[in-house]
Amino acid sequence: MSEATPSVGIIMGSRSDWPTLKAAAKILDALMVPYETKVVSAHRTPQRLYDYATGARGRGLKVIIAGAGGAAHLPGMAASMTTLPVLGVPVESKSLKGLDSLLSIAQMPGGVPVGTLAIGKAGATNAGLLAASILAVSDAGLASRLEAWRSAQSDAVAETVEDND
Repeated sequence: MSEATPSVGIIMGSRSDWPTLKAAAKILDALMVPYETKVVSAHRTPQRLYDYATGARGRGLKVIIAGAGGAAHLPGMAASMTTLPVLGVPVESKSLKGLDSLLSIAQMPGGVPVGTLAIGKAGATNAGLLAASILAVSDAGLASRLEAWRSAQSDAVAETVEDND
């Protein structure tokens, strides 16, 4: 992204999650929202996760998007260490097609909220949009860009059906 201080952190449990989380980055790029990306595994790099989550606010982050597959502990563990909004994106797994990830992220205990999105790229896209919406509450320029983006989405939907038979 730009050299501006990132306001969104995109973290993932492994590099193999990037093809999914890249959809969030594309939305943030389109809306000119500065972000950072990091591989932060809840299981393999717990100290990195601790340092990232506890230092996020101090580095200027305002929202964290956390993608994880399988047991998907990353979003919940990050949320347990910061009061910033954490948006969880379940990454599709081979064995259960992401249902395991979805349930792991959605079933947080009361008191540790994680905003849970859909499985896969659609969820990552919506995480980018939701992060932008959260930031737009206090950023009029971003609110205008988000409104324009949404309007363009609406304008792109055809009103008629074409029969190409």
